[in-house]
Amino acid sequence: MDEADFPIIGEKDHSAPSVFRPEALLREARRQKRLDIIAVPEICMLDPDGDVVRYLKRTGACRIHQGWACYHTELLAFHLDGVGEVGIVGCAVGAPFAVLVAEQLFASGCRLLVSVTSAGQINPVGSTPYFVLIDRALRDEGTSYHYLPGSTFANAPDAKLLTRVEDQVRALPGIALHVGATWTTDAPYRETEAAIARARKLGALAVEMEAAALYAFSTATGHPVICFAHVTNAMAQTEGDFEKGEADGTTTTLAVAAAAIKAWSSRNRDS
Repeated sequence: MDEADFPIIGEKDHSAPSVFRPEALLREARRQKRLDIIAVPEICMLDPDGDVVRYLKRTGACRIHQGWACYHTELLAFHLDGVGEVGIVGCAVGAPFAVLVAEQLFASGCRLLVSVTSAGQINPVGSTPYFVLIDRALRDEGTSYHYLPGSTFANAPDAKLLTRVEDQVRALPGIALHVGATWTTDAPYRETEAAIARARKLGALAVEMEAAALYAFSTATGHPVICFAHVTNAMAQTEGDFEKGEADGTTTTLAVAAAAIKAWSSRNRDS
């Protein structure tokens, strides 16, 4: 068998434009929902677990963005200290969903997307919880193969930006950060011993569900995406796992996101 026998990786022209475009879907959604054309905030976040979104709603610190025309999600806007207005979409779990939302955000005025997702520990590098700034992600999902040819990893496309982000986050007090690889899977309940061993051998620090696809999308389109894994658990192998810290990890997540945004903004000013 060769690649042509596997539709997910074979016979793809990655340079060909898509017939179905996010702009077209958004146009029809605006028409059906009678929405005005209002650009989303230039800086947006993905919150796959939804903890940040729930915190913002509970504390009354956000508003629903009235111009977001997605059929599947709502976009909240909130003020992030030191940054300004930020948009956030919660519970877009998994590679296809995350990239669908990313496509629509960038088509709606977004200029930077930061994703912070919870992750399971693969190679222990410290006591949980801690953050991993993802520099590459093992491609064990389907979405990335529609954006880039086959490879073992999808790399963060802007290494210099990641270095700036690392410096900013390391300056935060009380937040543990590591930089390295993760394993992106579409099937969390098929994390077998053999699959975990392979990911560990390839150097993955943690397992999550979005980064490989988001980095492939970023590389293919040129839209900047920064991915973090919040390593909060050891795949529920012990009772009391999945503890994220204060406010379900929201305080540290927003601090890390703000630092990443500041790094991106400073790079734009310097360039």
